Amino acid sequence: MPALIRAGAGALLLSLLAGCATTNMGTPGDPLERMNRATYRFNDSVDRAVVRPVATGYRDHVPQLVQQGVDNFLENLAFPTTIVNDLLQLKVKDTLVDLGRFAVNTTLGLGGLLDPASHFGIPKNDEDFGQTLGRWGVPSGPYVVIPFFGPSTMRDAPSIYVDGQTDLRVALHIDNNVEWTLAGISLVHRRSELLPFDAQFDAAYDRYAFIRNAWLQRREYQVKDGDVPDDIPLDELEELEDPEPEIPPASEPPAATQPPEDGASNSSTSLITASEETAGGMFW
Repeated sequence: MPALIRAGAGALLLSLLAGCATTNMGTPGDPLERMNRATYRFNDSVDRAVVRPVATGYRDHVPQLVQQGVDNFLENLAFPTTIVNDLLQLKVKDTLVDLGRFAVNTTLGLGGLLDPASHFGIPKNDEDFGQTLGRWGVPSGPYVVIPFFGPSTMRDAPSIYVDGQTDLRVALHIDNNVEWTLAGISLVHRRSELLPFDAQFDAAYDRYAFIRNAWLQRREYQVKDGDVPDDIPLDELEELEDPEPEIPPASEPPAATQPPEDGASNSSTSLITASEETAGGMFW
């Protein structure tokens, strides 16, 4: 088993073992919240101390053309995972389209450094094993934060191992040092893409809940291929957002606004455009 996949499996096992000792804090869909918050704080401290500064330097000092080439190359190495999961979901047309895209970018695109497939108008899909399980009716299960890997669910967490078998960044079994180097570059590049959203994350009353709600909403969108209602049902909205403040009688002075309780999120941040960017879950 490649070292990177072994590390991911170990991190997941530690999370699940820790979760057995936690108590339910009462947030719908997040019965492991106490353990998840501890793991989130660990991931966040590593991010602030190491990953964010490195990603900022990468964004500010590496030429944009080089960044784009790195993005193309890493995406192309990971793309066989999408092709395999297209097939597992019986999406024959998408399988053929994505095979064509991979072939064009690997050949004409100099191993994936360039992206001629996009210039030719070939669409790009994004599938993984968690989405495959969801398509065949496997429920998501509780939300879980994995050390170093970030947001997931009990259904999606095994994708770390399964998708690693088709992700050429680790599946080639070339050398452990090469695997870790590619993983590090992928992490830094992914984190650099999230930097524009840091201000929104930091402005949330509860950063953990902000990311959790955004990630879960985006994940549902991915699993259902965008076939989700435009409007969230009222009962679900009440679970995700802050309750409406009661309006006091006119004769009484208004009460001071209180921040949301632990586990809730600011209503202005639970339904965010940045949810697509947090879908990768890197270090959160």
